[in-house]
Amino acid sequence: MTRPFSGIRILDFTQVFAGPLASYQLSLLGADVIKVERRGGEDMRGRPRSADGTSQHTTPGWIAINANKRNIALDLKNPEAVEIIKRLVVGTDVVMENFRPGVMDRLGIGYEDLSAINQGLIYCCVSGFGREGPLKDEPSYDGKIQAMSGIMSVTGHEETGPMRAGFAICDATAGITAAFGVASALYQRTHTGKGQLVDVAMYDSALALQSPGIADYTIAGKEHKPYGNRAISGLPTADLFPVKDGNILLAVNNEKQFRCLMRSIGREALLDDPRFVDWPARLKNEDALIGIIREVFAEDDAATWETRLIEEGVPCARIQSIKQAVTHPQLDHRDFMQTIEGPDGSVTLATTGFRLEHGNAFLEHSFAKLGEHSEDILGEAGFSEEEITRLRDNGTI
Repeated sequence: MTRPFSGIRILDFTQVFAGPLASYQLSLLGADVIKVERRGGEDMRGRPRSADGTSQHTTPGWIAINANKRNIALDLKNPEAVEIIKRLVVGTDVVMENFRPGVMDRLGIGYEDLSAINQGLIYCCVSGFGREGPLKDEPSYDGKIQAMSGIMSVTGHEETGPMRAGFAICDATAGITAAFGVASALYQRTHTGKGQLVDVAMYDSALALQSPGIADYTIAGKEHKPYGNRAISGLPTADLFPVKDGNILLAVNNEKQFRCLMRSIGREALLDDPRFVDWPARLKNEDALIGIIREVFAEDDAATWETRLIEEGVPCARIQSIKQAVTHPQLDHRDFMQTIEGPDGSVTLATTGFRLEHGNAFLEHSFAKLGEHSEDILGEAGFSEEEITRLRDNGTI
C-alpha cells in the first residue's frame, strides 16, 4: 500500500534532535530522506555507543531518529559539494535544515539559492527563534527554550523551584511541528504548484504546546504556578499518591470519578461528610482528604490498587519506566515499536503516534553508515562514473 509521502524526496541537512526527528517521521510515512552529513559525521552520531567507542560509530539516540534514511557525506565548504547539492535539488521536493539562520545562505544553498533552481521546492528551516526578530541569531538548546517558554515555571514543586522536563520536550515539539509544517506545505503545493519556506521556531512551538495556559493569562489574567504532580485542575484527587511499593497517579477530576474513588477505597461514608460533600468543601479540607487517601493506599501495592481502581472506573496509573512503557501489551496491537535488522544486529525503534488504515508508518531499513549511499545518490542525479570517481578521489564525497 502506498504511504502518504511515497515519491517525495527530502534532502535532510538537520542534526542533533529536532530536525532529524521531523525528517524521520516523514521517512516512516514513505518519503525518501537523504541525510546530508559532513565527512566526519555529525556530533550526535559520533558519541560512543559503547565504552570502547565501537559499533558503527553511532549512538542509540542517533539511530532512533536517523533510521529509514539514506546517507551522503559531503564537505559543504568545498565548492564542488555545493554544486552537487544544486544538482540534487532539481529532483528534490523538500530541503530541511536546522543550522543557525544564515549558515546555509553563506554556503550558497539557502532558500533563495535553491528555490531559484526548483520553484516547487519546500524549504524547511528549524531554529530557536525563527528567521526574524531580535533573537534570530541566538544559538538555542532545549534547556534554554524550556526556561524561556514558561515550561519550567510550571514544572516541579513550589518549594523546590523550577524544573526541566525529563526529556528534550522543546526539541521534540519543534520536530513534530516541522513535520506538520512540511506536510502542510506539500498539501498546499497540490493546489498552487508552488514551493515555499517553512520557518519553524522552537520558541513558538513550545508556546503553542501551552495554548490553554496562555489563554488563561491573555483572557483571564491567570498565571499558572508549579503544580508538582497535581493536574492543572488543581483538585486534590488528581495527584500522585504513595502506596506500599511505590506511587500511583490519580486523575479524579469530576463528581462521578470522586464517588468511584470513595467506593473503591471503602470510604463511601465520606460522601455524606460535610467536609467532602462537594468540590469547594473538598478543596477547603484537602489536607484531611489527602490524609485519608494516603492512609488507605499505604495498605497495598501499586499493581493491586491500579487493578482495583480501574475496575471501579477510577482513572489512574502506576508510574512506569520507559522499559515498562514500551513492553506494555497495549503496544502489541498498535505496531508502534518496530524491529529491523541493522549492520550489527536488530534494533527496535519507536515510530509514529498515529495509525493509518491505509499506508501506515513503516520502518524499512536501519541506520546508514556515513556516506553509505553517496555514489548511488549521485548516480541517480545523473553524475557519471568518471565524475563520481573524481569526487571521491579529491575528498568531496
